Amino acid sequence: MIPRSIAQKDSSLDALLAAGVEDAQRFTHDYLKPGANGLMHSMNANWFNSAKAKPLGAFEISVNGNYGPIKEEKKMFVMNTDLYNNVVFSSGSKTQQVATILGENNPNVEVTITYDDPIFGNQKVVVDLPSGLEAENVNFIPTAFIQGALGLSHGLEVKARFMPVISIDDVDYNMYGGALQGEFTEWISDDIYMPVSISGLVAYTKVETTYHFPGAVGIAGDNQKVENGTSTWLFQLIGSTRWPIINFYGGIGLISGTSKSDLKGEYIVTNGSISADPIIDPFSVSSNISDFRGTIGTKLKLGFFRLNAEYQISDFDVFSVGVNFGWR
Repeated sequence: MIPRSIAQKDSSLDALLAAGVEDAQRFTHDYLKPGANGLMHSMNANWFNSAKAKPLGAFEISVNGNYGPIKEEKKMFVMNTDLYNNVVFSSGSKTQQVATILGENNPNVEVTITYDDPIFGNQKVVVDLPSGLEAENVNFIPTAFIQGALGLSHGLEVKARFMPVISIDDVDYNMYGGALQGEFTEWISDDIYMPVSISGLVAYTKVETTYHFPGAVGIAGDNQKVENGTSTWLFQLIGSTRWPIINFYGGIGLISGTSKSDLKGEYIVTNGSISADPIIDPFSVSSNISDFRGTIGTKLKLGFFRLNAEYQISDFDVFSVGVNFGWR
């Protein structure tokens, strides 16, 4: 989920290394955090479409697509150059709203970076701060995957989701995860009538992304890339109606997750023919979430074919649609 706009000349995350590892790390953390947190919400949509657990041997295969609209407050952050050692705004201001990976700098935001050259002493370079998804007219966080569910017995159901490695331009992406759902109402005596099904679900999801910096961008070096690993746990209470064709479901859950991004490769700050010592694998940044969420949805079941749609309300909202094929 790294936009092409950060790969434009003189506006790349790796170019900020000229200011030093500490400054580059601080900016990268603030720039990536909203996108990483939004991804953790989006990748957890559509883990369930009913509180009713499937009977033994019953299965369902789903193709799910998620649309996470981006809130305006997630597109920008306040950058304070007093917290930086070698970066100032070219405009002379101390603080300014700048784009996160979800936003856009319009107009461009210039910063002046000061660095120590081994021969020429203090040197300055002007770069544009990177924009994000909005610069490419993208105002949502997309995720998609294939999911399978299998009924066991005694009200238990196992699920797995998967997206093979997909390479688009300079980005490699894959996802996998698993879940266990248990229907509490299945464990109640048959003598007690329950008009709804109630269940609990625990799910784990992992997303791995690699972005390769184009060779002509930023500063000299080799094998320059950002590797991201994002993992989450979801704990969900679910309720749903028990009608034969169309049903409604909802629930309250807790998402807990961590996203870690590593800047990998060799980076060399140069001034003409003079080069500083290379920097290898400069730094890592991470963000964590622990957010409650509410989910409402509906499911249409027409024999082997099923269709469901849901909306997740949390720090990042998500709309999801699933096309399902199943037996029983």
